Amino acid sequence: MIVQATQSKLSMGKSELAAIYRRKRNYWEDGTKIQPVNLPADNPTRRAFSKAVLGYAPEELEQYWNDRYFHGVLPPYVLSSEEAVLRFVAETPGAIGYVPYCDADKRVTVVLVISAKGHVGGSAADIACPK
Repeated sequence: MIVQATQSKLSMGKSELAAIYRRKRNYWEDGTKIQPVNLPADNPTRRAFSKAVLGYAPEELEQYWNDRYFHGVLPPYVLSSEEAVLRFVAETPGAIGYVPYCDADKRVTVVLVISAKGHVGGSAADIACPK
């Protein structure tokens, strides 16, 4: 999970992250509106995130979002690529998103690691990035 580089002191767990992505938590502690973003539903990183954090594949959440829509709640924005997520998060106050760990760069701060096996809170030390 990534946020703006200026939010380096932010930390969270799986349940808080799930509340953000289900639009049940809408503001950071400082009052800034949370702007969660997703990758496309067929993206492998999105599928892994959805299953690990929300407990469902993206298509299994369609009914949830259909129900929420009638209460005026829209799902997180969907951006087309990892680079689009990086740019949006880096430039948008309150934004939060996810990209493969090795794609994160100095524009953003990694606040939570989700392992390839779906473990939330894994250590970045366990991840080897190709150079």
